Order: sequence, then C-alpha cells, then structure tokens
Amino acid sequence: MEALRQIVRIPRDHELKIRVPQNIPENETVEVILIIKERQKNFKQRIKELKCASKDNIFLEDLQEISRDFEPVDSEGW
Repeated sequence: MEALRQIVRIPRDHELKIRVPQNIPENETVEVILIIKERQKNFKQRIKELKCASKDNIFLEDLQEISRDFEPVDSEGW
C-alpha cells in the first residue's frame, strides 16, 4: 500500500484534478478520500468556546485526571 497526500484549494468550478505518479499502472484501482477541514472560526467565537470549556464538566474531569497522572512526576525533585 502506498499513500500520497495532496493539499489543494477548491476552484470556482468545484472540480479537482488528481496527479497520479507515473509508477502507478494504468487501470490500477485506487481509493480517493476527500477530507474537508473545518473553516477557521473568528477570534470572538474561539474566545467564547474557551470560556464555555472552563465550565464544561467533562473537560474539567479530564484536567483533574491529567493532573493526577502527573502527581508522581511533580513530586520529584529537579
């Protein structure tokens, strides 16, 4: 199995061309996966989400668990 990665911008006509290396035989079966990254949120929206995270119970529990995981390391002298 060989994996190739190409990052492209969506053109106005919404058609993408895939460049296939010459060493791939003609009529070879390949799988193409299209991954669309989430658009960047504006600054105000990110700040709002961060403020909500500070009250999110699951997030707070995760922080406590991580803190407990590092207690032995934190107690060691440097």
